[in-house]
Amino acid sequence: MYKNFPDAKILDVDLTSGNIKTRVLSGEVYRLYPGGSALGLYLILQEMDPKVDPLSPENMLVFSVSPLTGLPVSGTSRVTTTTKSPLTGTIGDSQAGGFFPMHLKANGWDAVVFRGRAEKPVYLYIDGDKAELRDAANVWGKVTGEAERIIKTELGHEDVEIAQIGPAGENLVRYASIINMCNRANGRNGTGTVMGSKNLKALVVKKGKGLKPYNPEKFKEFSKRVINMIKENPNIEGLGEFGTDGDLEGFSDEGFLPTKNWTTGYFPEGAKNITGTTMAETILKDRDTCYACAVRCKRVVEVPGIVDPLYGGPEYETAASFGSYCGITDLTAVCLANQLCNMYGLDTISCGATIAFAMECYERGILTREDTDGLELKFGNEKVLPELIRKIAYKEGIGALLAEGSKRAAKAIGKGAEELTVEVKGQELPAHMPQYKPMVGLIYAVNPFGADHQSSEHDTFLTLPKDSLPIQRLGKIGTYRTYDNPFEIDDDKVRYAFDTQCFYSILDTLNLCQFVWGPSWELCGPDETLELCRLGIGWNTSIFELMRIGERRINMMRYFNAKAGFTKKDDYLPKRLFEPMPDGPSKGIQIDEKKFNEAKELYYEFAGWDKESGNPTEATLRKLSLGWLL
Repeated sequence: MYKNFPDAKILDVDLTSGNIKTRVLSGEVYRLYPGGSALGLYLILQEMDPKVDPLSPENMLVFSVSPLTGLPVSGTSRVTTTTKSPLTGTIGDSQAGGFFPMHLKANGWDAVVFRGRAEKPVYLYIDGDKAELRDAANVWGKVTGEAERIIKTELGHEDVEIAQIGPAGENLVRYASIINMCNRANGRNGTGTVMGSKNLKALVVKKGKGLKPYNPEKFKEFSKRVINMIKENPNIEGLGEFGTDGDLEGFSDEGFLPTKNWTTGYFPEGAKNITGTTMAETILKDRDTCYACAVRCKRVVEVPGIVDPLYGGPEYETAASFGSYCGITDLTAVCLANQLCNMYGLDTISCGATIAFAMECYERGILTREDTDGLELKFGNEKVLPELIRKIAYKEGIGALLAEGSKRAAKAIGKGAEELTVEVKGQELPAHMPQYKPMVGLIYAVNPFGADHQSSEHDTFLTLPKDSLPIQRLGKIGTYRTYDNPFEIDDDKVRYAFDTQCFYSILDTLNLCQFVWGPSWELCGPDETLELCRLGIGWNTSIFELMRIGERRINMMRYFNAKAGFTKKDDYLPKRLFEPMPDGPSKGIQIDEKKFNEAKELYYEFAGWDKESGNPTEATLRKLSLGWLL
């Protein structure tokens, strides 16, 4: 049964002692946890108590790829970081693309495990089977672009890829990210903060060759077919041309672009200025890509003397969080904020959202100019962004408070500030409004690592014609009714949310890009995913097996959280999402709280979770081959 499935080669690094060793996970076990946070959690749950302090040496941090990483086809070069999150206290999960993931795999490693804490700053250098910890004193404190230049100079060549933290991770900002190529981020959950707590500046890998397919000739034909599919899919052509930010203005026109800390969904004064089409027409310098990917959706922008193309360009979430969230209408200001986050190593969503929260506190008089170091934190004041982002990265003045994230900051501020936070489990919401997409809101609430817009398919795809490509593809994992609008909440929608969550979970496990591989609108559908596995590594899998793997990962996460003390009380949405939208095209629309709570209870039943605690039952764990956890 497991004949063709490869073993996993794992590098285990004890930063306290400096010891480095190799472990091998049999293909039989690896097939159950084939990469991503499924593999990371399998390694963590073997030995780590989920109750540990996230910033203690006892917390483990895992970088993991998958058996498919580095195959020569679009969307296969991604890496996951898994750890206990210092932002949420839950399991932490974050993905990034670029070329670093392929080269980590090219060196022969499926995962790198870090434990303990180094006595002084270090980085790990990997060259094939050789791995060594090196002194990082001369790059500690440097921003990412400068640190990358120094490391390459020190090594004497450019032939490396570097995943690193900036000053924000070193200073333990709770939403610090891990940056590779100076513009790709493992952004969410503060996994960069954990690196900082371990005095680990970077993971540096020598460049190597991509993975050779199991069936080279047929795989070559398959890869060409995937490229040709771009022309047949207008969603993907538009993604390449305008980036993920291409829909921003459209969301505002419909009244569902989070604006001014989610007090409205309408941003007529600024949406056009910061949308992807405007970016493409004005400051877009290039369309960058990840290894072997023909989509080329990554933005590279330049504003001479202000914005450096080294740091890429803003995605939709970034344009929204620093733009509409903060009421800022200037594209250059948004791009500079994105650059600063990539320099300092900050998650753009949590950073922008926390600033937007502070702006509302300021507008309401909860924070004063004395509290904000003299900065006028009014919505629309783009002039405060550079200094405020710098203060957050270095935890200076008001920045030290906002570096804790909006939930902790609100608790410290008091005076009603907690009513203004827009977060789940401490993680700030991404820019997709549950008033428009209630099942996205359901997944925000129940998702183990906090609000995440890339953990399920969105409600809007069920409004498409029955003969459309997305609906036809969805038929591979389940049969769902279609709707006249996305606002409805019913049993079929809950099943759709759960099923697509399981499919997205396998994509994150296999470290596949969700714009290329997915259950509906993406470049490739479920059939092509099976073909990728078969031709790429000789894995004759099935939709059933993939869905089961995805479900297993979700339950491992939920089990971790249960052991850390989380229950269904932590599966909430911010109160203001249940209030009527105040203006614009969406005026009066809200989430029906009664229907939402009923949907959440039904979700627990679908998931096989105890309705009192919201956590996996013993039977569910055993069904998913997780009896060893008991």
